[in-house]
Amino acid sequence: MEKSKVLIVGGTGYLGKRLVKASLAQGHETYILYRPEIGVDIEKVQMLLSFKEQGAHLVSGSFSDQQSLVNAVKLVDVVICAISGVHIRSHQILLQLKLVDAIKEAGNVKRFLPSEFGTDPARMEHALEPGRVTFDDKMVVRKAIQEANIPFTYVSANCFAGYFLGGLCEPGRIIPSRDSVFLLGDGNTKAIYVDEDDIATYTIKTIDDPRALNKTIYIRPPKNILSQREVVEIWEKLIGKDLHKSSISEQEFLASLEGQEYAEQVGLVHYYHVCYEGCLTNFEINGKDEREASELYPEVNYTTVEDYMRRYL
Repeated sequence: MEKSKVLIVGGTGYLGKRLVKASLAQGHETYILYRPEIGVDIEKVQMLLSFKEQGAHLVSGSFSDQQSLVNAVKLVDVVICAISGVHIRSHQILLQLKLVDAIKEAGNVKRFLPSEFGTDPARMEHALEPGRVTFDDKMVVRKAIQEANIPFTYVSANCFAGYFLGGLCEPGRIIPSRDSVFLLGDGNTKAIYVDEDDIATYTIKTIDDPRALNKTIYIRPPKNILSQREVVEIWEKLIGKDLHKSSISEQEFLASLEGQEYAEQVGLVHYYHVCYEGCLTNFEINGKDEREASELYPEVNYTTVEDYMRRYL
């Protein structure tokens, strides 16, 4: 089967650059939307030129120029959006409504993968303020996709390893301590940690797979479904030392939200739902509208939590 042509929006971002690499590695003709307003961001320009040297096509387009989006979309079969939905970086989820309009107008796209990649927003109707804004905005985009009858795949990638494992699941830390750790609650709530390169690999594998059409794909590598306490134990084994452990109760954690900046509050609410509530693991995948990536693609040799954490030694 001929491989689809892919347009990646947000291709110089944290996940986007990995999607570009995975798309090229899996043999797709790959286009990267770059905005004319990139200005003098030399690092992004150099990254784009590096991708161009590897065979990617650079396409100029802007969310402030709808025709440029339509023109870019007409070049490809699949559109993947990886613009940021993380408030501590930038939150641009609703910009995708313009992309949905462009895809609808172009009329040629076989699959759209919007910027999801975290917790499944369809399961977060109960989420606390202000963190629920992320999930609400993603559901607005989903509604627009479905009203426009655009074929889709939603990817729920759970916890980005760099954000969670790097800090032993402690909010605000991305380098693991060799001395102490705060456990969130009793530290026994299970979550799912996924290497960012693996997220990209699994995502690209879905785009020509009929089994992923109009479905939510959960990335749940079996060996990476662990509690915070188990993550800490892996780190302790690697460094040959036990960490001093303290605990933050649910009530203390929620009280700590007061006085924080808005962006920090949003992020901390997400940690609350993952690490106290267990929102990533407290449901079963139904197998009808939902599939699991490591079952669909057993050939992917995913990175385990222990292997990921060796980089910090």
